[in-house]
Amino acid sequence: MTVQCPTPNHEDEVVLLGHGAGGRLTGELLDRLVLPALGVAPGPLEDAALLPGRPELVMSTDSFVVSPLFFPGGDIGSLAVHGTVNDLAMRGARPLALSVSLIIEEGLELAELRAVMDSLGKAAQEAGVPVVTGDTKVVGRGAADRLFVNTTGVGQRHPALSPSAASARSGDAVLLSGPIGLHGTTVLSTREGLGFEGDIASDTRPLHRLVETLAPLGAAVHVLRDPTRGGLAAALNEIARDSSVAVEIEESAVPVPEAVASACDLLGLDPLVVANEGCMVAFVDASAAEEALTCLRSLPEGAQAVRIGEVLDEGQGGRVTLRTLVGARRIVDMPLGEQLPRIC
Repeated sequence: MTVQCPTPNHEDEVVLLGHGAGGRLTGELLDRLVLPALGVAPGPLEDAALLPGRPELVMSTDSFVVSPLFFPGGDIGSLAVHGTVNDLAMRGARPLALSVSLIIEEGLELAELRAVMDSLGKAAQEAGVPVVTGDTKVVGRGAADRLFVNTTGVGQRHPALSPSAASARSGDAVLLSGPIGLHGTTVLSTREGLGFEGDIASDTRPLHRLVETLAPLGAAVHVLRDPTRGGLAAALNEIARDSSVAVEIEESAVPVPEAVASACDLLGLDPLVVANEGCMVAFVDASAAEEALTCLRSLPEGAQAVRIGEVLDEGQGGRVTLRTLVGARRIVDMPLGEQLPRIC
């Protein structure tokens, strides 16, 4: 009997859903194909890039293909705004302007499109960022799944903040601004009719004002990351890898809502790999941890902020461990591929 590997062994086979999941397959696709073709030098891949010659300006782009278009707590329109605003915020920037591009499948009801655009406009207004340009394309039936949205954002960094995925240091405290797993489980439950969406809602929301509250801490703020695709596990592994440190978190300290835990138990998922759209991870100097928590808790979006772990050692090559409820330790691996497709 021949056993087939479920993942591709060669880059010239086919693209899988897992290549877009933010895990190891995504990294392989970028490192082996995308980045070399673009002439991008190896190095940390941040949520947003500093503009050449203008390091005070930050730019990020993202595409949203979430299915279904509407879900408890949000929709593809508000999600598109929040996702790009948050990527800018993770580099310490406030949003200045957005572009919005639409790819619409022929046959989409105008009432649905209007609802999405109304929500997108409201989200942009509430975030205080204007939409200044965009594009609209319509493709034939079956050439897309109803509606895809691309947003690009430009932001301005706060002069006191310069967070980077490569800046974690030994002894840093690892903070989390709120519960994990809400977005991914809500979208999946709505799509598949599992019934959990009656108890939970997506956490999608902008985080730039939360980041601004950390500005008084200045250089004590080393890393900011929003754990979207691949969840908390992917975010911590990326930081540990890019900073060459070992990170340990406490299972008892990670806030997992009961409904999320129940959904994950039923579906055989680890809450650590479920996507989030309204919380962030912060690595800060241990001496500033309590002040940072106070800052985060001063706003509704950070009211449930907690300390979940610490950086143990530098030069450990990117190891992340979880101290379990019984005191044992287990490795938290980078997710391989897609467990929850089409959640952003």
